[in-house]
Amino acid sequence: MFDEIMAKFAGSPGQQAVVRLLLERGFSVSSEGRVVSGDIEIPNTQIATEVGVDRRVVDSTTDTLLDDDELRPIFRNISAVPSLKDLAPVLDLSVLTVAVGDAEGVGIVARVTTVIADHDVSIRQTISEDPEFTDEPRLSIITDEPLPGDVLTEIRELPFVRKLELE
Repeated sequence: MFDEIMAKFAGSPGQQAVVRLLLERGFSVSSEGRVVSGDIEIPNTQIATEVGVDRRVVDSTTDTLLDDDELRPIFRNISAVPSLKDLAPVLDLSVLTVAVGDAEGVGIVARVTTVIADHDVSIRQTISEDPEFTDEPRLSIITDEPLPGDVLTEIRELPFVRKLELE
């Protein structure tokens, strides 16, 4: 789906940058064409500065998104989910990030979280990046306590795991 969305903006790298930012941050587009997070409006000048384009590129991108029957329902309904990942050090939580060979494989989240649960470790949050929207999606698992070595070994031995990172 990501490739299909980006193809609609193939002639404009600036608009592609705006679309990528909206998807990455979970920003939606209001019926008036304004970039929003919930009911909070984000000025187009700030979006433009973030991605390095002119404000008018943001305006034309949101107009295009609202004019397209396939894109409108997507970008009118995107929402952001709060992440504990960046807060983990402050809250004394642990983060395990799992990179996999085929992110579209079935049961990845279930198998990793089952290993953790089987060792009586409480999971506070899981964040699974969508392979449609990022080049190298990762699964991040935030736990109340550091994962023991035997848990890490067991996860590392799962056939789809390419790399583990602890934060």
